[in-house]
Amino acid sequence: MEEKKNILTYEGLRNYEDELHELKVVKRQEVAQKIKEAREQGDLSENAEYDAAKDEQRDIEARIEELEKILKNAEVVVEDEVNLDHINIGCQVKILDLEYDEELEYKIVGSTEANSLKGKISNESPVGKALIGAKLGDVITVETQAGELSYKVLQIQRSN
Repeated sequence: MEEKKNILTYEGLRNYEDELHELKVVKRQEVAQKIKEAREQGDLSENAEYDAAKDEQRDIEARIEELEKILKNAEVVVEDEVNLDHINIGCQVKILDLEYDEELEYKIVGSTEANSLKGKISNESPVGKALIGAKLGDVITVETQAGELSYKVLQIQRSN
């Protein structure tokens, strides 16, 4: 079975590469030093610093593995080439919530990059999925746990 492609914007790719570099170059060294210092304290069976350092090392290695897997299967969306006739990954969109008459702004990204607190929604989320392919002025309806929500597309632009 072929692994799922991780769709990333260039910014997302850069962030993951930077995090991976930081973990491999800086964090690994820091944890190795902590483990070395804890070992020098003697008996490891009751050494909390040693246990904590080993736990941190395990977490770092797991995150490195996760990042390498994401990057190995990354497909980068070239935002400068995004067609602005309709919404796609890499677009910044402004929509109007028709029920609450509230304007919302989102960047459509791949699922690994999604962060609703930063206004980045996944192309696989209910709203993101409904927006993909919509054109300026379209009204889309999204089936959510809270019921049916309707949005009007007000603006489609490249994100910077």
